[in-house]
Order: sequence, then structure tokens, then C-alpha cells
Amino acid sequence: MTTRVLIADDQALVRDGFRMILEAEGDFEVVAEAADGLEAVLAARETNPDVILMDVRMPKVDGLQATRKLLEHNATGARILILTTFDLDEYVYEALRAGASGFLLKDTPPEELVEAIRTVAAGDALLSPGVTCRIVAEFARTPSDDDRPPEIDELTPEELELLRDVARGRSNAEIAEAAEIEEAVVGADLDRILATLQLRDRVHAVVYAYEHGIVDAR
Repeated sequence: MTTRVLIADDQALVRDGFRMILEAEGDFEVVAEAADGLEAVLAARETNPDVILMDVRMPKVDGLQATRKLLEHNATGARILILTTFDLDEYVYEALRAGASGFLLKDTPPEELVEAIRTVAAGDALLSPGVTCRIVAEFARTPSDDDRPPEIDELTPEELELLRDVARGRSNAEIAEAAEIEEAVVGADLDRILATLQLRDRVHAVVYAYEHGIVDAR
């Protein structure tokens, strides 16, 4: 199955490099390129890619604005990977908060780039829970009492504890081992939590937990 990719970066050499890496594989098709966020939004609507590689810092419309525009109103079914030169970056945090599925450093080795795109194309979040937790803890705002959405009350105490474990950076395997249950059970429970809270993936769940005071960022 071919994964359709859109590359958005203001540097032509970066776009060319990513294109060469992906086209050397047998399961990718670069369907469009964009030099800024506005071009990325328009190209995504025209070509319907599976994955968008989105540079966070671009002229005119940056990657953060483009990510928000595409995800806020479900303007694309694509999964978005943020490209950045800094891991602890507030732009990265805001993009994750907007619904991006992870981020890649621009000096990521080619084999890791390829694997990352395959991961998010399959519907999984890219970031390890620990990395996500570190970024969110750095930039998450302090929630107020008004920040608790009513759907949180639909979660059982066990589901809330699972969400806290995820937000603290524990993997499904670690949670399953501690609770002495099958890893598949943890995955199914997490899927129910995501559906109840209307979250895209595990990364979004971590952001949500910190934003709404389910776990303390400090």
C-alpha cells in the first residue's frame, strides 16, 4: 500500500532531500510540495495526502497556523508530523496541542524518517510518551477549575488512572505489567478513553491530561 506524502518546508534543498529519501522506498509517493503554510493547506485539500511533513517555521503562514487550519475543522484526514530544529520548542507544543501526531528533528537519519512516516500513516502517534510528557510539562499552562470538560466525568476511576499513567510517560507494556493484565486490554481501554474524550491519538491524550489538570505538569 502506497503512503501519499506532502512535504511543506520553505527550503527547497530540504524538500528535495526528503523527496529523494522517500522516493527511494517502494511504498511512498510524494504528491505535493509547499514552501509555506498557506501552500500546504491548499495542497493538502487538493491532493488528500496520508501524511504531511510540516516545517514549523515558514514565512507568510507558519506550520503551526497551517496545522490548526487543517485540523480544527477536519479539513484533512492526513496525519501531521512537525519538522523542527529544536525538541523543546513552544511551537512544537502548540502544534501537538492542535492535534499533530508528533514531531521530527530535521537532522533525523533517513531510516528514522521513513519509519516515522510509516508509524503515523498506520494511525499511531510518533512520539514516545516520555518525550511528549517532557515537552508538555515544559509549556502546559496551569489549568483552572473551569477547565474540566464534562466528558471527563464519563470516565471510570480506572480509566482516569490509565490516562494519568499515559500522561506520566508510561507505555502500554509498562502499564500492563504493573496491573498484571494483557497489553491488548490496556490498548482497548485507551481506545475507549480516546473515543470518550474525542482525542486523535496518544499524544493528544497526554496534552489533554496536562491541560485539564488530570495530571500535574509541575
